[in-house]
Amino acid sequence: MKKLVALVLTLILCMGIIPAMAEGIAKEDIKLGVILLHDEDSTYDMNFINGVNEAIANLGLSEDQVIIARNQPESKECEDTALNLIDEGCNMIFFDSYGHQFYTDDAVANNPDVKFFHATGDKAHTLPYDNVYNAFADIYEGRYLAGIAAGMKLNELKEAGKLKGEKPLIGYVGAYTYAEVVSGYTSFYLGAKSVCPDVQMKVQFTGSWYDEKEEKAAAEALIALGCDLISQHADSMGAPTACENAGIPNVCYNISTKESCPNTYLIYSRINWAPYFEYIIEKTIAGEEIETDWVGTLAGNSVIVTDLNEAVAAAGTQAAIDAAAAELKAGTLHVFDTAKEGFITVNGQPLTEDWRPDKGTDGSFVEGTKIVFDGYFHESLYRSAPYFDVTIDGIEQLNKKF
Repeated sequence: MKKLVALVLTLILCMGIIPAMAEGIAKEDIKLGVILLHDEDSTYDMNFINGVNEAIANLGLSEDQVIIARNQPESKECEDTALNLIDEGCNMIFFDSYGHQFYTDDAVANNPDVKFFHATGDKAHTLPYDNVYNAFADIYEGRYLAGIAAGMKLNELKEAGKLKGEKPLIGYVGAYTYAEVVSGYTSFYLGAKSVCPDVQMKVQFTGSWYDEKEEKAAAEALIALGCDLISQHADSMGAPTACENAGIPNVCYNISTKESCPNTYLIYSRINWAPYFEYIIEKTIAGEEIETDWVGTLAGNSVIVTDLNEAVAAAGTQAAIDAAAAELKAGTLHVFDTAKEGFITVNGQPLTEDWRPDKGTDGSFVEGTKIVFDGYFHESLYRSAPYFDVTIDGIEQLNKKF
């Protein structure tokens, strides 16, 4: 009888009536290769190193179950590195930079038993493979909260008569004009605007994720233009150092610079990657499905805003951040609020339900897709990577060549 039941189940599986269960991997057989664009000198890459180390410690994995490959460019070299890691026994490969995804299709196709993960990537949902995944987090909410700290500091400077110009002005050092960067600086600006309505922003791009000299020069140029506060989507100490030298408040990304820049550091936000590393490892062990586009949340501890410098921050800043964070978690506050009159406009016009991005539509936005509805722009709803890529009123891009 047992043999008959087994035969019937086999026939059912073969006929596709019910799906076959994926086979898991023993915990001790997990081997994760982590491919970094840079190394520990980059705050961005160091954030991933910290995340994977925390995850393996929480899960009880040994250090030799992770191999980290540093300084891997966005070129075929990163695919060659992935293949070498597979030869060393890795059954999970994680890439930390957006551009890595354009060079890995052959590795993915030829190694169906290996899982490939691209942080910040946006191709997984359109690729014909079931072993490649993208992940990001709602960092725009973290940027918004950090923006509140910036806006309150600008109000303090304004009340003290210490603004450089007539209106509060934020300078922002950005890497590229990718949606990830645009979404980040826009949400930061909107957080500041929520408490400092007349704030404006100027953005200077460097054309590199990590270039300390260029990032410092960009910050210095923004300060020379009269910016009262600087933030960045860049990975070195360039901008924070320029701010400390000039006595200009600075909001960081990925890491605190309180010790090195005690007189100007205000607060920082980052994506906490530990929950994602834990998620993909646990799912792989269990043989369970992994989301093609995973999005970490503020409530799930994947978005961190912390280490407020009380010596620099305006009074009441932490309480204001905590109140806004509670609303974001409850869903009563939305970063890209299109219903609030005058909060988000483009050439004086609000974003309506008919609006959609004019570039970067990678298959997520088919005809009829609604991105603005229920009174706000729905970031990271259709894929994990951000797609808010429009320059809104109040923000000026100083150079658009990247």
